[in-house]
Amino acid sequence: MPSKSARTLPKKKAGRATRQLTRAPGMSTNLKVTLGVLGAAVAVLLLVVVVRLTESGPAEGARVVRDVSHRLSTAPDGRVTVVEFLDFECEACGAAYPGVERLRAEYGDRITYVVRYFPIASHPNAYTSAHAAEAAARQGAFERMYVKLFDNQSVWGHRQESQAAIFEGYAGELGLDLTRFRADVASDAVAERVRSDAADGEALGVTGTPTFFVNGEKYTGQPSYEALKATVDKALGQ
Repeated sequence: MPSKSARTLPKKKAGRATRQLTRAPGMSTNLKVTLGVLGAAVAVLLLVVVVRLTESGPAEGARVVRDVSHRLSTAPDGRVTVVEFLDFECEACGAAYPGVERLRAEYGDRITYVVRYFPIASHPNAYTSAHAAEAAARQGAFERMYVKLFDNQSVWGHRQESQAAIFEGYAGELGLDLTRFRADVASDAVAERVRSDAADGEALGVTGTPTFFVNGEKYTGQPSYEALKATVDKALGQ
């Protein structure tokens, strides 16, 4: 005898059961409309978010130039601003340095020239040299230390041991207060100042040095005097 669970339902009851089972998984027209509206709303919201992210870009909150940025020259008319993110130990920065100095000498205060820190972690004294430059800046000697570091890069660059004593010697040659210089080099404020520049650079898409910006636009040409001069002349309308 078959078990109760295997018995055949009476025809009428079986028919009703079949109709009920057929209806149960269905979806009312109102529910379909509601879900459709919600789906469209989500799609629109995602589109708005994507558009806003595209418009703001990865550099949102970053600045090519800040009020505290070190200016080696300032153009009264503000027409052209050249910003260089650099690493004092970078050989490419050292190679570009003579052309940059030629450019600065030629244009003087017709352009604003800004230097920002971007130490490369693989360079043994990248941060130490940046801290030395910033400590000198606290005594009004940023440009003189900038020149000192690049003029002597072959002396101290790419040495595995710390070159802090060399940099302190440069500070002494520049007539700086050495007690104050040592304290500033080791301070959190100086370290944060260097990190802040580097953070802006990363947000702006800087991946190596030297990286230049001309009037806020990333420069993609060669870091040579001739190429930079052509870009500056174009910005000046010459």
